[in-house]
Amino acid sequence: MNRYRREIAAAAALAALLATVALIAPSFFSPANARDLALNNAPALIVATGMTFVILTGQIDISVGSQFAVASITAGVLAKAGLPMPAVAAAVVICGCAMGAVNGVLVARWRIPSIVATLAMMVVLRDALRWATEGAWVQNLPRNFQWFGLGQTAGGFIIVLAALLIFAASIFLLGRVAAGRAVYAVGASSEAARLAGIDPRRVTFGVFVWMGALTALAAFVNAARFAEVPGNAGVGLELKAIAAVVVGGTAITGGRGTLAGTLAGAALLAVIGPALAFLGVNPYWEKALQGAIILAALLSEIALGRMQRHAQFASR
Repeated sequence: MNRYRREIAAAAALAALLATVALIAPSFFSPANARDLALNNAPALIVATGMTFVILTGQIDISVGSQFAVASITAGVLAKAGLPMPAVAAAVVICGCAMGAVNGVLVARWRIPSIVATLAMMVVLRDALRWATEGAWVQNLPRNFQWFGLGQTAGGFIIVLAALLIFAASIFLLGRVAAGRAVYAVGASSEAARLAGIDPRRVTFGVFVWMGALTALAAFVNAARFAEVPGNAGVGLELKAIAAVVVGGTAITGGRGTLAGTLAGAALLAVIGPALAFLGVNPYWEKALQGAIILAALLSEIALGRMQRHAQFASR
């Protein structure tokens, strides 16, 4: 229980918020609002899932918003060119893997700090996309693009199902596969992992490629919700994904955290804005509350680290 107290804290905060809304504004739990919440936040959950892998290794990726925009435009351009949707999805994922691989080379091979490397990638990708598209949206898409040509109900179900399947597969990967255990090992101590026969550079490269693939998938399913693809998609997504991971209890220094906590953190941050609207609170408080929650999570991480160091010192 003590091991998962950060995840429990995030889940408890979410439960308290939902209980308050249930008492004051029970209409918040209408099927239509639940559907909208799920659809609006499914892509962010996919990105936060990938971000969990990156942060568990002690790295960070702040270029995911720009990757998201590039993948979205790529999906629109390829669909407009006449490619079938499965081929579009495959091409977009390859594009995402390529962007993630560049980050992986910069961080794992060239040893550039991840915050510097991904900051540079964020600017390069966003400005290159703005230059290539001149700020224009991808319009006149084929009819089978929006909702995959299945209509809003079936298409929306596929988007949410895809997010849940990716999340479940990632849980299995982290907990049951040697590559997932290597992620924890590298985050806890790259030197100890190396002595145990794990190549930290290969693991770091792999998590950035995985991050790119999941970001591209998230962009694809998000773009399919609309009849046009904007060139400025993904603005602020990196902060939302990182916040979900940190609020969910994953240590920003790596080596400790769970995807269950990420789910709780993502749900908490997703619910705050709509809940405030239903409670009649000024929506400008949303960002302030999100910031307070993130700050509380970081402060608790610092406090817990100090307590553990004191406990280790006392036991000697």
